[in-house]
Amino acid sequence: MRKLLTVLPVLLLTGCINDSATFYADQGRDHSLTVRRQQEYFWSEEARYTLVATRLPDCQRQIPLGELPLEGMRFDLFASGDNQWSVRAGRQVWQLETNACSLLSDEGPASGEKLGTYHAEGEKMEFEPVPQAEAPAGADPAAAAAPVPAESPPVPAQ
Repeated sequence: MRKLLTVLPVLLLTGCINDSATFYADQGRDHSLTVRRQQEYFWSEEARYTLVATRLPDCQRQIPLGELPLEGMRFDLFASGDNQWSVRAGRQVWQLETNACSLLSDEGPASGEKLGTYHAEGEKMEFEPVPQAEAPAGADPAAAAAPVPAESPPVPAQ
């Protein structure tokens, strides 16, 4: 009986979803915005969502987005320059900036150019960037459309 009581809490947590999707703002991994999804119990239809803003070494902050449906959630990400961001889910908008690592507002319209969408489907959370044809203004279309050169095959020795 004692062994059963020891194993029971582990079984109750089995199958819980704990995942995330990340947008990297710069070439490196030091500046990013991540949406995390955590399901408390396997039978729960909701999850706790958190936005994690990171610009190392100056900024690391978690912003609670709330208890929301486990499936079908979409968070649109917008950039308005100078490290200011908007994240929108339905009518709710969170505006933040990663210079001073602060939440500017949790209401109002999303501002800036849309960069992509975080979406939660099944057991996978993903960030889907805006397609190249819809790239934000100011992006170099020639660079985006340029093909990646293939490696030339080795020349056989004669």
